[in-house]
Amino acid sequence: NPDLDGVLPKDYQRFENKTLFELLRAFDGIPSDLSGDAFGKIYEYFLGKFAMSEGQRGGEFFTPTPIVELIVRMIEPVGGKKILDPACGSGGMFVQSARFVEEQRGAAADRISIYGQERVTETVKLAKMNLAVHGLAGDIRESNTYYEDPHDCVGQFDYVMANPPFNVDKVVKAEVEDDPRYPFGIPTRDNANYLWIQLFYSALNKTGRAGFVMANSASDARGSELEIRKQLVQTGSVDCIVAVGTNMFFTVTLPVTLWFLDNNKPGTDRADQTLFVDARDIYEQVDRSHRTWTPTQVEFLSNIVRLWRGDPVTGDNGSGELMDEHFPDGIYTDVAGLCAAVSTDEIEKQGWSLNPGLYVGVVTETVDESLFQERITELTTEFNELSNQAAELTVTIQNVLGEISG
Repeated sequence: NPDLDGVLPKDYQRFENKTLFELLRAFDGIPSDLSGDAFGKIYEYFLGKFAMSEGQRGGEFFTPTPIVELIVRMIEPVGGKKILDPACGSGGMFVQSARFVEEQRGAAADRISIYGQERVTETVKLAKMNLAVHGLAGDIRESNTYYEDPHDCVGQFDYVMANPPFNVDKVVKAEVEDDPRYPFGIPTRDNANYLWIQLFYSALNKTGRAGFVMANSASDARGSELEIRKQLVQTGSVDCIVAVGTNMFFTVTLPVTLWFLDNNKPGTDRADQTLFVDARDIYEQVDRSHRTWTPTQVEFLSNIVRLWRGDPVTGDNGSGELMDEHFPDGIYTDVAGLCAAVSTDEIEKQGWSLNPGLYVGVVTETVDESLFQERITELTTEFNELSNQAAELTVTIQNVLGEISG
């Protein structure tokens, strides 16, 4: 495979013979007639485990699979199109996109064109191997995306997906000032978040869609960043913003936000709206410091957007119960604490904020008075019983201490 030239390691002598023997024996146990994407899934599994063990450093090259799956479901890539990830890490966005296309329309390898950029040499190798084991090929370039544009990106891509590094400083502004990839201007603050956002937007063609991870702080950033955000909202292409809860990523424990752009939206009846979804309370706990989304939860979140767009929902992963609970009539409607479709005028009134919590609100729960009183009575009775037991124990302890001291 020419894509793997110079990618695979050649210094196996650093391993003990016993280690290599055990490795080969383990591989020999894998059935030779495995079908589908088995080796690709094995590679993904170990990438995820390695990223988790590496913590912060691991998160630099690996985006948790459920996050990628939601992004792919939201932008819905189709065959025959060009996909860009200018911060591609180990290439997970490409793999999930190819898988989505394959599930929808058949073989993906000859139906999507993959383009990526990545700054770190070793991570470029991870991405190329990831594509290869999934039967894919792509043009992955080692480059610094802020300053270099090896794919001539402006207006060229049908889809852009990314999980860029957050809050990067020390980008040399003099080297990016006249770059057409930053159409809304260079932020004065020493923070690259709004450089990334513009890179994603400017790479899209007239019908392109983008989905990317962004630091929470970008939703409400002030100063020059607010002006850039205002211009972006006024294009009509900001489609959906999803708030994600804590501990979903290896790089940060803080909550993040998923942004979705759609250059098709200005020509629809949703042209003057942006959908906000608050998914901070939707998760499954993996361990004390990590959370994830189940396939059912990913499908549910993507179905909210499909309802809003007027597209048919999917139910292969069991989201029907959640959909019936929140959208019993099978049509989109704002749900307090979960989702809200907001006009551009309202966004302007809120200082061009793209913070979902500002628009979605909170759930107002009604309390059954009789159940409330019944529960209070139960708790009062339990408290009195425990108090009596504590008093009895105090007397017993005092008697024992008296006998010991006497």
